[in-house]
Amino acid sequence: MKKITTLCVGLFLSVRLFAADPVEGYWVSVDDKTGKVTAGWEMYQTEGKLYGKMLSVADFPQHAKAVYCKDSYQGFPVAGKVNELPVVGTPWIFGLMMEKPGQWSGGNIVDPQSGNMYKCKITFRPVDGKRFKSNTLEMRGEIGLGIGRSQFWRKSTREEAAGLR
Repeated sequence: MKKITTLCVGLFLSVRLFAADPVEGYWVSVDDKTGKVTAGWEMYQTEGKLYGKMLSVADFPQHAKAVYCKDSYQGFPVAGKVNELPVVGTPWIFGLMMEKPGQWSGGNIVDPQSGNMYKCKITFRPVDGKRFKSNTLEMRGEIGLGIGRSQFWRKSTREEAAGLR
């Protein structure tokens, strides 16, 4: 009985250790003013840090370059001139570290439409039947001292996130 209990506890802990964080996966960004879907994203971990790359953009050429960006940004995860990179396929969210499951901070987000870089915090908001009708990411961009704004992204499928046009 003791061996079975130890085995069950070990299995539970190993599953928790290797389970994906709820932030990982596919999401669509939603304009907080119009409520329209603006882009599809994939959130993923590499070497313990969280990244987000744009998979598609609504009402925008999918092959467009990030011409409004600077040549480089501190800590940007892709080599080369940022303003020559494609908007789609580039990790615009980078370097976030987990505070606890579902909560990440300490990284950055670059807005490829303006070229501005912001500190970024991401919090997973599960369905609660009240404010959150679906699994949601609160994406908070800040310029410093807690000054910034949040957008609320909704959970998606890979097909939806990659298929916006």
